[in-house]
Amino acid sequence: MKPFSFVHVADLHLGYAQYNSDVRCEDFNAVFREVVDKTVELKPDFMLIAGDIFQQARPSNTTLENAITSFKRLRDAGIPVLTVDGSHDSAPNIITGTILNPLDSAGLIHHLPRHEGACWRNESCYVYGVPNFRTKQRTEEQLPIFLEENKPTLDPSLFNIFVFHMALDIPSVSRPQMEAEARPELLPEGFSYYAGGHVHVPSAGPFKNGLLVYSGCTETVSYEDAQVEKGFYHVEVNEKGAPKLHRIKLENSRRFIILDHDYTGLTPSKITEKAAQLVKEADEDGAVIIPVLRGVLPAEAGRWEIDLTKIASVAKKALLVRPLLRLRETEVPEEVIRSIFEGELKDLKTKAFEYFLEIFLERYAREEAERIARLAVDLIEPLVRKEETKVKEALEGFSGEN
Repeated sequence: MKPFSFVHVADLHLGYAQYNSDVRCEDFNAVFREVVDKTVELKPDFMLIAGDIFQQARPSNTTLENAITSFKRLRDAGIPVLTVDGSHDSAPNIITGTILNPLDSAGLIHHLPRHEGACWRNESCYVYGVPNFRTKQRTEEQLPIFLEENKPTLDPSLFNIFVFHMALDIPSVSRPQMEAEARPELLPEGFSYYAGGHVHVPSAGPFKNGLLVYSGCTETVSYEDAQVEKGFYHVEVNEKGAPKLHRIKLENSRRFIILDHDYTGLTPSKITEKAAQLVKEADEDGAVIIPVLRGVLPAEAGRWEIDLTKIASVAKKALLVRPLLRLRETEVPEEVIRSIFEGELKDLKTKAFEYFLEIFLERYAREEAERIARLAVDLIEPLVRKEETKVKEALEGFSGEN
């Protein structure tokens, strides 16, 4: 086998205006430009992107233009880009499709699931990729069908790569808050390298006589990713087919400062005061500061009493401060719960609306908070009855209004 190398990256989330910030949207674009810069310097034989290239199946024109510019740089450098779609940029329906298809038609990427045999090969390597099916149920149903209709044709004389975007049901891989989308046995045997996306923490380990690798995210998508070193893998394969992984660190990812603190027993005013002091002490040029307020409030105290505006306003140098309320109110006495549930449904919905309104007023103006609270109440009944269609219609209607 002729030695070769490739880049494995995933979860770029281009176009993500995190916290409704245009600056954060540009951060994701800038980091991808850095990925491209480093890839061109490394001169690999090809690049793999294991899903979630974009935050949405239909990115904005600006995001698309930036991506096209970067893909053209890779094409001009003679580096093919092989892709699969992720849970964010997969086709929401057959009519809409995914933006990855026209990018493929333009010759900027090779979208593996779209091509005959869902594959690509050169003199040293065979690469096979599957689409993302969004949910665990659909993955269990549709992945075996896709594999049957597009049977992998592994070549034992080549280095065989399987590209996918899903969390496998492996304790060492899936984080507690992430639902696994597929059982490991659903993935076919015989591949040398399983290139994964969706799991934002990088990892590598043995799997089905090959190597299972998640490259991790390139920018902080949620605050849980803040402590993860951002980067991607450059993989060198020698003449014997043995891969050697090199972690390529990204320098331009935005710095996040997480202030996770337990405020159990403190009054809302004391919590506000203490959290504001922590933010003031942590203030740093260009950083995103996330005060995580945990604990249990005293009796009769409510989360709405926390002055989030005051907490955020003390920072003078940070890009933004985004407090996260994880405080629990003191348990409601049993007699109060009984009085609620013994009342009419109308009364229950009214009280639920008031409760949701208090929560959303912490983040939104009253008119918007009322709209979201009404949506939350309207979703309770269909969610309990597992009426997915009604839930979807309600959410799509709400999105349409926005």
